[in-house]
Amino acid sequence: MPGHRGADGVKRAPDRILILSPHPDDGEISAGGTIARLAEEGHEIHYVAFSSCEKSLQPCDPKDILKQECLAATGKLGIPAGNLVLLDIEVREFPSHRQEILDRMIVLGRDIQPDLVIAPSSYDTHQDHQVIYHESVRAFKKISSIWGMEHPWNNIVFRTDIFMALEPRHLEKKIEALAQYNSQSYRPYFSPEYIRSSAYTRGMNVGVDYAEVYECIRMLY
Repeated sequence: MPGHRGADGVKRAPDRILILSPHPDDGEISAGGTIARLAEEGHEIHYVAFSSCEKSLQPCDPKDILKQECLAATGKLGIPAGNLVLLDIEVREFPSHRQEILDRMIVLGRDIQPDLVIAPSSYDTHQDHQVIYHESVRAFKKISSIWGMEHPWNNIVFRTDIFMALEPRHLEKKIEALAQYNSQSYRPYFSPEYIRSSAYTRGMNVGVDYAEVYECIRMLY
């Protein structure tokens, strides 16, 4: 992966990766193993969740429960708390906030200068995910590579361009991170069985034990 280089072409600092997660947990579900691997390798990782999804919570849940769970989950993956941004755009209302979202991304691009942005894919049918995809292209197409995450339950089709090979320890960190989302544990894609089988299937595609897969939206090198 490309990194920041001086005029002599020598890499000066770890790569900067920015995860654009429409809601808390989207980044971990689709890219948790990748985050664990990149953090282990010393890359600088930033994570933004655009909504706290208060309307989607159970009546008994505290309003900030997903923020607290996201903080715990991303910490398990190796993202420092100072690199986590949690916003409060209304869930399922992102199309009404496109300009605000774009403005946020432009500021993130200026402040972080990411080499790689991981965002929802162009195939994602969820209305909030679609907005994050479209605005990420507008904000980062000239400055960053962009990979699109796989969300099988939101995709009718998906293009498997980039495979991130994972070791078992990366997968276990992903499972441990997702276990922090107690409020979402009833969802089938949080089960360790699903996480392992999905990564095993993608690993089989390229002859490794486990993998996560991405659409190549933009590659700058």
